[in-house]
Amino acid sequence: MNRTTLSLIGAATALAAVTGVAALTGGSSDDADASTKAATRLPVQRSTLLCPTPSSSDVSDTTYTAYTPKRDGVDAKDGAAELLPAQNPADETTDPGDDGGKDDGKDGKDGKDSGKDGGKGGQAASGGDKPVLPLKEPGKPVTTEESSAGAPALIGTADGRFAPGWTVQQTTTIDAGSGRGLLGTACTAPDTDFWLPGVSTDRNRQDFVHLTNPDDAAAEVDLKLYGPSGRLKPSTDEAITVPPRSTVPVLLSTLTDQRAAAASLHVTARTGRIGAAVQAVDQKAGGDWLPASAVPSTSVAIPGIPKDVTSARLVVFAPGSDDADLKVRLAGPNNAITPAGHESLHVKSGMTAAIDLGDVTKGEPGSLLLTPEGGEATPVVAALQVTRGKGSDQETAFIPATAAIERSATAADNRTKGSTLSLVAPRASAKVRVTASAGAGGGSPVSKTYEVKGGTTKALEPPHPTSGKGPYAVTVERLSGGPVHASRMLALSEGGVPMFTIQSLPDDRGTVAVPEAGQDLSLLNDD
Repeated sequence: MNRTTLSLIGAATALAAVTGVAALTGGSSDDADASTKAATRLPVQRSTLLCPTPSSSDVSDTTYTAYTPKRDGVDAKDGAAELLPAQNPADETTDPGDDGGKDDGKDGKDGKDSGKDGGKGGQAASGGDKPVLPLKEPGKPVTTEESSAGAPALIGTADGRFAPGWTVQQTTTIDAGSGRGLLGTACTAPDTDFWLPGVSTDRNRQDFVHLTNPDDAAAEVDLKLYGPSGRLKPSTDEAITVPPRSTVPVLLSTLTDQRAAAASLHVTARTGRIGAAVQAVDQKAGGDWLPASAVPSTSVAIPGIPKDVTSARLVVFAPGSDDADLKVRLAGPNNAITPAGHESLHVKSGMTAAIDLGDVTKGEPGSLLLTPEGGEATPVVAALQVTRGKGSDQETAFIPATAAIERSATAADNRTKGSTLSLVAPRASAKVRVTASAGAGGGSPVSKTYEVKGGTTKALEPPHPTSGKGPYAVTVERLSGGPVHASRMLALSEGGVPMFTIQSLPDDRGTVAVPEAGQDLSLLNDD
């Protein structure tokens, strides 16, 4: 899977390198070979982000927050960053197998313009074609709120000084009814291939995959579900059509007659590119967004399991032709241990494996590490469903397998209370710098440096901006040492329900490796 916003394009890129202009890619080119090391890293010049439709609930409130960190080597004057509402076809189908299936109510049509500008440069999300969250300067977030079911999906671009590290977060509170709780997700770059382990077609779950097309041509998308015995029999092999600059929600249980409590979804674009995220709603345990897993890998990190989880379910899928045998470890504050009774996991090729870990953290924060156990290493994708609370006061969130931070990553929406940053170093120890931006309503940034010991998880309350007001961003920079994986939990308990959401922090791809003049471009292929 290629997490790029744009690709290096032949000789045009070489020309850009000579003239000092980054020709934009979000992909990683920091490989160990000498040819890649010879490249110059420059800030990206354009980024694209897609935000799914937040909620169809009439008792929902959504906060959008956008932020770009200040970067050295970036022109201080040029550029812009803003989002526009995506279209939602009036009679879009959710069941590709017949004449329309069900209207899932997530298209936001007839939604009133009830958004409240946070006074920081944002505008109501449902305000027609007006830009949403236009940034005024790097280093200062902007925020806006939407208090209705009319909040649309958003399609946005940032260029110039706003492109490197541009991050947008949407956080929705649903006070009652199905899916009540705190639902959060970081808006993502478009792509052509996504793996989402942890979905369900069970009767007590309603999982919608939201497909958003940022381009001016329709995208054709295939959706395939895999359960514990292999692929779930589809009701049709027809592709989903996502019209230009539009969003389409699809209820996963309409794609098959088979029921699976734990399944994996593979989303591929036959034509075009899309954003894909699943809104998973449990009838008893609330809901949250399930983002895509990191690309298939032989070693996996799932960072940031809360210390007070009452249950945790690990879901793993092996997409290749070989089975995977994995060692399961829990990296806690002091060391890495093996969860009792779950020393290893066998995952058959093309099948979804799930294990219930219970209250695995036992009162201490941690992260799951999956590594090969003997034999050949097989790439896998994974996610963890975590639950806090008990009985009618349960709340659920999801943590996907998360790529390491190569340079920096940002969580845009943090509050004075309720934010927890988790950092895990699976192998060697690492040093990181954590910076709290100014608040959306003012203040000054604050930075602190931390060391994360190898094989451990460091969970901390991130620094707050000095005299800051309103939501603020937290940026993690890896300074030295081994790989670091990170996530951020936002907890906003209400009425006895421990509402929370967890966002993973993969690298923001804010720079691109541009070849020196005369260098062979084929040596910098990120695919």
